[in-house]
Amino acid sequence: MSVHLTTDDWWLIAVGATVVYMAAMYWCMPTPKAKRRMFIAPLAGWMFLLPDATIKGYSVSHTLYFYSCVLMMFVIMLAPVAKRVGADIAEQEEKPWDKVPLNTFSLYWMVGSATACVTGVVYLWPLLA
Repeated sequence: MSVHLTTDDWWLIAVGATVVYMAAMYWCMPTPKAKRRMFIAPLAGWMFLLPDATIKGYSVSHTLYFYSCVLMMFVIMLAPVAKRVGADIAEQEEKPWDKVPLNTFSLYWMVGSATACVTGVVYLWPLLA
């Protein structure tokens, strides 16, 4: 994979992943409060990702790969069940004193898709070396 992709290519992929993430989260989130939280996520990711990557000695390409994969994982987890999750989020914000249970299908979808995404990231990680 890295044989064909330079660091500049990974920067373009990371920017594209950020744009796709922002658009998907804007569409998925039902309330302004939820939208703000999701827009802060990439910035927060960088605040934790860069020091961690530096400490562990990962290259810029590896760091951008991980960043892009995490953003796309959130899109894959939330976009297919956006209406159900959005309804749960809106209901929770309307009634903060009550715990709103997640829709069972949404919960299983998010856990299953996250597991599949993490498996894919781990499987493709050695190909970057």
